[in-house]
Amino acid sequence: MAQGLSDPWEVTYGPDNMLWVTEARGYRVSRLDPATGARRVLLDLSRARQFPRYDRIPDAVDGGKPWPQGGLMGLALHPRLLSGKPYVYLAYIDRHAGAGRPGNGGAPNYGGHFFTARLVRYEYDAAAHTLVRPVMLCDSIPASNDHNAGRLLLAPVAGRTYLFYTVGDLGAGQFENGGRPNHAQDPGRYEGKVLRFNAEPDTDAGPYDPWIPNDNPFGSGPRQSAVWSLGHRNPQGLAYAMVGGTGRLYASEHGPFSDEEINLIERGRNYGHPLVIGLADGNYNGLAAAASAHSTLPGPWHTTYPTIGSEQANAAALGPAYRNPIATLYPLSNELLTTVLTRTRAQSPDEPTWNSEAPSSLDVYSAAAIPGWQHSLLVPTLKKGKLIRLKLAPDGAAVASDTLTYFRAPVRYRDLALSPDGTRLYLATDSSSITSGPTAETGPKGAACKGCIIEFRYLSGGTAAAPPRAPAPLSPDHALQQVTALVRGLSAKDQRIRRAGLPAEQQPVFDLLLKPTLTAPEKARVRQQAPALLAGLRQQ
Repeated sequence: MAQGLSDPWEVTYGPDNMLWVTEARGYRVSRLDPATGARRVLLDLSRARQFPRYDRIPDAVDGGKPWPQGGLMGLALHPRLLSGKPYVYLAYIDRHAGAGRPGNGGAPNYGGHFFTARLVRYEYDAAAHTLVRPVMLCDSIPASNDHNAGRLLLAPVAGRTYLFYTVGDLGAGQFENGGRPNHAQDPGRYEGKVLRFNAEPDTDAGPYDPWIPNDNPFGSGPRQSAVWSLGHRNPQGLAYAMVGGTGRLYASEHGPFSDEEINLIERGRNYGHPLVIGLADGNYNGLAAAASAHSTLPGPWHTTYPTIGSEQANAAALGPAYRNPIATLYPLSNELLTTVLTRTRAQSPDEPTWNSEAPSSLDVYSAAAIPGWQHSLLVPTLKKGKLIRLKLAPDGAAVASDTLTYFRAPVRYRDLALSPDGTRLYLATDSSSITSGPTAETGPKGAACKGCIIEFRYLSGGTAAAPPRAPAPLSPDHALQQVTALVRGLSAKDQRIRRAGLPAEQQPVFDLLLKPTLTAPEKARVRQQAPALLAGLRQQ
């Protein structure tokens, strides 16, 4: 539908039957006709950005100052956009505290890069096709070069429409923010939270209090708070739907090395980060959500992320407010995670790889057009360029299927929109193959369509697939065949890296697979250990 956009961040199917698109680096809001592909720019916010395009300036000139993760990010349209409520809500980063500092503008000792974001409501002038009359909702949302999250969503609570906004933990604890304090567990800070604002002001005094609901869970005292839920890492996806007669708010969230999360967001609940990663199952016991070689930073893993003594104990200490995710992706073993963090801390050239998806957004498919899809979560991914479908349980409170994947391509899918009848899906792709922070090496090489809006259209036919049955366990002989082909098909460098990611007891078996000939005892040992070795390699 469109290409060459400057990192489209949000694509939304509007009540005007148009696609509304934000460009993260271009700071433009556009309206795209899905029938013709014609596009009109409604607003250019590049002058509102009080720092230059660092991504276009050589590091030798600007000292290596980073572009914030995102830029112009979330957009939400009032459902009555064309009938008396012409409101368009935007979130964008406008200030950089380090803009005037020498060097890269970061705080000393990896103390972080400090930006500020704002939420603004505009009105859509349908005759002039412009956005006008901006009203500030909040101009003090903390931001960073990493983990800004940035999704906006209008959703009802008890019959009234509110504006929800996700804020990540700002990467506090990793990379250039490794020494920055992490506030995801502090209800008095907006980092690592889902925020709730009024879609229209109430009668409170003061410049910003009218935009904060008086019944928010952490708003007691003289200072009102927009915090709705806490304990989040980087929730880039946010979606609402009625499922089984109940309104549900869902979020998708990046994990550090594993355990990417799908959460059911509820008022005042705590989702555990950085004290619990994924389920409270103990796979991060003794570890942290990051590690570094910077020995000047605290703890055994050299990070302001806390060392997790016991996920189970942390979940219990958080009390009844704690919530496990309703689904996780790639919950790796403690052994593999220990290897990953240890080699990261040592700056090992053989740092292991691991599977993850980098979920960039989220939507709920509520239509009946595609057989079997109704009441499914749809999750676009950055790392592997695909759309994941997760079928919800009838009440919407749990995931009832394994991951089903579609539309694989060498792209970074950033966002998703659905036509009201459910026959068309629109996926936005990043312009660049990298972003800041942990995704710097996750983008596909040679991206097929950069800065695109791609339409996928369901035509007809098909039947609802039966739930997949769990595969039968492999016999030792079949496992040996598969693991031998896998190991010998790797390059020498990849063999070294994959070996480093295995538990110590599996590494000698890996080595035997590389020998041209084996003795009878060696053959017996490899055959016996092949299923466990194959499982360990697939987990990476």
